[in-house]
Amino acid sequence: MRIGILALQGAFLEHKKILDTLKVENTYIKTKEDLDDIDGIILPGGESTAMGKLLRDFEILEKLKSKIENGFPVFGTCSGMILLAKELMNDKTKHLAAMDICVKRNAYGRQLGSFETCEEFKGIDKKVEMVFIRAPYVESVGENVQILSKVDEKIVAVREKNMLAISFHPELTKDTSVHKYFIEMIRNS
Repeated sequence: MRIGILALQGAFLEHKKILDTLKVENTYIKTKEDLDDIDGIILPGGESTAMGKLLRDFEILEKLKSKIENGFPVFGTCSGMILLAKELMNDKTKHLAAMDICVKRNAYGRQLGSFETCEEFKGIDKKVEMVFIRAPYVESVGENVQILSKVDEKIVAVREKNMLAISFHPELTKDTSVHKYFIEMIRNS
């Protein structure tokens, strides 16, 4: 198994460290050709507008969107969730637009609104450490989207078929359970 980590902008190094800890082969994705020899991809947290622009500038967007629509496993954290969303509240922008969710950007406010918590996560048998930094949350989901976790009644983790999207940053903790969940998604795909 070889997992790609989108490395155009954002927290890609932190995801690499987690995958290295789990002894999972991984590689940075910087070109559309890099998408060819991987079994799944992580879209890290960062700045979604910048990532969307870079995905277009490097001509990665259409190839990645096609792969995802054909069952390629993808895991979006924070801005990765925004990239995957079919709809953004109060914003007409669409990037990959593959997951049937409507996302509210920067829903928890500015940097000062950042926080940490531990919550239940369906499919993981313990509470998961969650770090929220200028995080989005899911406002609404389509009928085939499974809600995996909520914080204060806000949806912060969802899954639809081959797509996993979360509002928080597990790569900023020592908790590897969400990455293990994604690895199992790839194994079972």
